[in-house]
Amino acid sequence: MITGLRPLIRPWTTLVPVLAVVLLVFTWGRDLPGVVVGLVTVVLAGSVLAAVHHAEVVAHRVGEPFGSLVLAIAVTVIEVALIVTLMADGGDKSSTLARDTVFAAVMITCNGIVGLCLLVASLRHGTAVFNPEGTGAALATVATLATLSLVLPTFTTSKPGPEFSPVQLTFAALSSLILYGLFVATQTVRHRDYFLPITRQGEVIADTHAQPPSARTARFSLGLLGLALIGVVGLAKGVSPTIESGVEAAGLPQAVVGVIIALLVLLPETIAALRSARRDRVQTSLNLALGSAMASIGLTIPAVALASVWLSGPLVLGLGSTHMLLLALTVVVSSLTVVPGRATPLQGGVHLVVFAAYLELAINP
Repeated sequence: MITGLRPLIRPWTTLVPVLAVVLLVFTWGRDLPGVVVGLVTVVLAGSVLAAVHHAEVVAHRVGEPFGSLVLAIAVTVIEVALIVTLMADGGDKSSTLARDTVFAAVMITCNGIVGLCLLVASLRHGTAVFNPEGTGAALATVATLATLSLVLPTFTTSKPGPEFSPVQLTFAALSSLILYGLFVATQTVRHRDYFLPITRQGEVIADTHAQPPSARTARFSLGLLGLALIGVVGLAKGVSPTIESGVEAAGLPQAVVGVIIALLVLLPETIAALRSARRDRVQTSLNLALGSAMASIGLTIPAVALASVWLSGPLVLGLGSTHMLLLALTVVVSSLTVVPGRATPLQGGVHLVVFAAYLELAINP
């Protein structure tokens, strides 16, 4: 069986999830010295990479656009687990962690990943081409989810501070799930062709690269994906005190913790999106980026809302004025990028400058 899996299951992606679970057993509930924290961090990062690799194997089996959906959901499961884990241990000081992480994910995906992919594809192939109908639908969904979940709490009056009341939080959670489910149905069933890579003449590109893995290989990857996710969640709990104390010791804002989580979780997906952009499959890159932003809001907000039932401390979701301005700028720039259905290096550069501004303001608010 192992021989048949070798072409797609690399040795390290098999060993790291197992190592993560073993390390989790020996470190759970213990105070970790610095050397062990370093080892756990390395294995944690390896587990994230392995998880995304196995998600890609499963995605390759089911094909596009289902593949992008599988990868986005796998990444979001990791993100949700990290957020809830850190919130459970952080008390009041982690009340903004969910907001900071979700907003970081939106800025990373809609500006960082999109900007890099458009820049790489346009420099390599002249212009980056994609389907404006599918990409526009994804962008509209992201903008609506972000506004309902991250902007409205700043202006509601039922509860003091940028927080939702229980009824409002329930509405936001249910709305997020419904919108995300509706988009998934649109992407995978009713208008599937809107989300497939296209040629410069607008024709759908047949997927002619490597043959999809066998069902046995996909099942093997699915099992390893589960192990990797367990390892990520458990090991993150072990290193979370070190992350928070390090940010505090460096004199950085607490929001930087959310940025670190989002960067860690989305790094492998960034690599996958860039690979697609280099192959002139920009639509796949945009599916990954916007799908991750959508899943980050549509799945994280309901999960955090449910977790808030037993978590102590407030749940602050409303953005401040600076971040709302960056979100509005992102929506406007993204809309102007999507409408033509093609992009030059200029559009990629604009998105990257917005992303750089976000990072700079996260460190120096």
